[in-house]
Amino acid sequence: MRNQSIRTAVTLAAATSLLALTACTTDPSVTEDPGGSAAASPEATEQEWFDQALYDEQFEQRTAEFEGDPEQPYLQYIAGEMKDTSDLAVEGEQKVCFANASISNPWRQTGWITMNQQLKVLQDSGVISEMETRDAKDNDNTQIADIDYFINEGNCDAFIISPNSTAALTPAVERACDTGKPVVVFDRGVETDCATTFIHPIGGFAWGIDTATFLSERLQEGDKVVALRILPGVDVLEHRWAAAEKIFTENGIEATDYFTGADPTEIKKIISDELATGDVQGVWMDAGDGAVAAIEAFEDAGKDLPVMTGEDEMSFLRKWQETGIDALAPVYSNFQWRTPLLALEKIFKGEEVPAEWVLPQEPIPADELDQWLELNEGMPDGHYAKFGGEDLPGYPEVWQERQMP
Repeated sequence: MRNQSIRTAVTLAAATSLLALTACTTDPSVTEDPGGSAAASPEATEQEWFDQALYDEQFEQRTAEFEGDPEQPYLQYIAGEMKDTSDLAVEGEQKVCFANASISNPWRQTGWITMNQQLKVLQDSGVISEMETRDAKDNDNTQIADIDYFINEGNCDAFIISPNSTAALTPAVERACDTGKPVVVFDRGVETDCATTFIHPIGGFAWGIDTATFLSERLQEGDKVVALRILPGVDVLEHRWAAAEKIFTENGIEATDYFTGADPTEIKKIISDELATGDVQGVWMDAGDGAVAAIEAFEDAGKDLPVMTGEDEMSFLRKWQETGIDALAPVYSNFQWRTPLLALEKIFKGEEVPAEWVLPQEPIPADELDQWLELNEGMPDGHYAKFGGEDLPGYPEVWQERQMP
């Protein structure tokens, strides 16, 4: 059953079954977005995800000016409402409690390594005493219990939360806010603005706009695109597809979408089945996991390679260079894993932070491919090119060896 392809038109029950089956195997890159992962609620799968105002906002943010040093993109932000944290200022080392959705895919693993190297810097400087982390392993109920454990334990000076899914985690995040301690939400969003700051790259709509525009400019009306999606119910992923679907429809491109669980075998099967019924001119992905498998399916079938969007994962970048396909690598900035800890450093000092901390999110185009491959030479396939940790202790060995804390 795990290899059964599922289109978005399937029943809610079928989509929920897929979530249960993929809960321990994958988790997208990105949220607001992401990213994303596992057990989205039934209500989330029924939600209407297209938001014209948010689409328009992120369309404009793609070309916005960012405050801060471009050499430190993890500290940059788009000017907007700032949060006064003077009442949260404290002295001495503080204990941070981190409720993490998972480290179940390469994007999250890369970020987790980076986050822990940043933690070492802040421990050495006397900002943070320790970071107690609980990993929900892609399960909403587990993460809710993790947050409640931290609250009931009463030993947390601040909370960091990377939500597993959007709607289900909202009440637990609100309970953390009710403690009066700083709460930093990052990666994926929730349906409350109670957090001290919400940190994320521009968002899923920006990803969808960049990628679908790229494909649409290279394809003809009536061409076929296979859209490979990880799973439903996570805001950043749903926003990616909502934007892409809008643009494909406007350009007369036939796009058929499937949930894959980022399973390479499933991806190959989907592509092979589509190629058996006719030509496929394009491949769109809401996360880069399995991008190489998609290309290999065309190679195995002896078909012309498609125009394609993947992600800045090294396996895709290397396959892109090897094959010379016409491609784009969208980015859901992995360096965001540093930002929550750096935000807490500011909050503990009582400094202002953005209420919504929007980080840069710039795709890798063809003319930058060789540059990013050279910068990440020696990194494993599961590494992400724009991870932004080159100045941290342990670079590059810690990332090369994938030393999970």
